[in-house]
Amino acid sequence: MVGKPSPETVSTKIERIAELAKQMPSVALTSLSHHIDIEWMHEAYRRTRKDGAPGVDQMTAEEYAKNLEANLRALLGRAKSGDNYRAPAVRRVYIPKGDGKKLRPIGIPTFEDKVLQRAVAMALEAVYEQDFLDCSYGFRQSGALTKRFNSFGMQRWMRVEAGCTRRTSKTSSDLSTTRNSAKC
Repeated sequence: MVGKPSPETVSTKIERIAELAKQMPSVALTSLSHHIDIEWMHEAYRRTRKDGAPGVDQMTAEEYAKNLEANLRALLGRAKSGDNYRAPAVRRVYIPKGDGKKLRPIGIPTFEDKVLQRAVAMALEAVYEQDFLDCSYGFRQSGALTKRFNSFGMQRWMRVEAGCTRRTSKTSSDLSTTRNSAKC
């Protein structure tokens, strides 16, 4: 590839995957890996948080970027070779829970593994996004919280969730039912 990768090219590929998934909902898309190329990896790198804690290799995003092209090409080559890529160990860290008395374990992958996870997630999101109903907002990207507020009416939602005594047209249990309902 010559020049800088274009996010528009990757977004066109993502749209194509989504289009195929929508046209053939009962067909399993068995291979998406051919869509993941160096442009895709650059976009995955761009979308990966750069301020996260480093993994077991202690490599930061800044260090990874110093040799970005070679790093992404090597990662892509290992990922596509099939049996050559093994996810590195995850660094275990314990953080305090809300009450501060107990600790919660979390795992921190290496930065390079985060980039590859992002690349795979980009392909899978295009497929699975087609299975969501228009009124289903949980665990979705792109403004799901704003859409939820707009669909229920932010004021009514806030009054009910805050437990205000003022009467509203729906109770908290009605909203839970509405949020989880398949008929929106």
